[in-house]
Amino acid sequence: MRHPQAAIPSATSRRCFLRSVSIAATTSMFSVVQLALAASHVTANTPSQKESALDEKRMRALAAWTALTFQTPNPVPYGTEIVHSESGESLIRATNAVREEHDPSAHAELRSIRLACKKLNAYSLSGYTLYTTCECCPMCMACALWAGLDRVVYGATITDAARFGHQIHIPAAEIVKRSDMKCVVDGPVEHDLCLSLFTNPMMQDAFRRWNSQRP
Repeated sequence: MRHPQAAIPSATSRRCFLRSVSIAATTSMFSVVQLALAASHVTANTPSQKESALDEKRMRALAAWTALTFQTPNPVPYGTEIVHSESGESLIRATNAVREEHDPSAHAELRSIRLACKKLNAYSLSGYTLYTTCECCPMCMACALWAGLDRVVYGATITDAARFGHQIHIPAAEIVKRSDMKCVVDGPVEHDLCLSLFTNPMMQDAFRRWNSQRP
């Protein structure tokens, strides 16, 4: 004989069952929404095919311009350019000038940001993108954030640079992640070409001189 309570769940059991189903459905839906948002976030930060091609073209031109310093007494592998994010119009270019200016903060990124702000007579570079032959150090990436740049696009990595001199080993993207300011960091772009600026024999001689002069 069938037990009546086994065939018909109690009202309390039905309420518990419905509540558990509701929670599971809500959790599942929340997970789907999370995944969708995550996917859209990744897509938004991924350069389009057209944008990638422009990045490569601009980085090649910047590397060639930076290589011109090898014809001077002060060769440097660090070159930067700030361009308008929409039109692509170049605003300013700069190279590292720490030794010439006797200024440890005269990195190419900081110099280009300073020169660009003076040229625009503004403290914000919102609407502009910074290209650099080497990933920004923490000092330069922090300045890029304070300047409100839209993007930073780099060639060689901070790890590459550390092979030839002292560095603070924090990736540029990590600086952005630890701030409450927004800036897209893309790279490496034309990595091998930008790395060749560091491995050039003239640059290697300069690195040896610089490192021998450090305390």
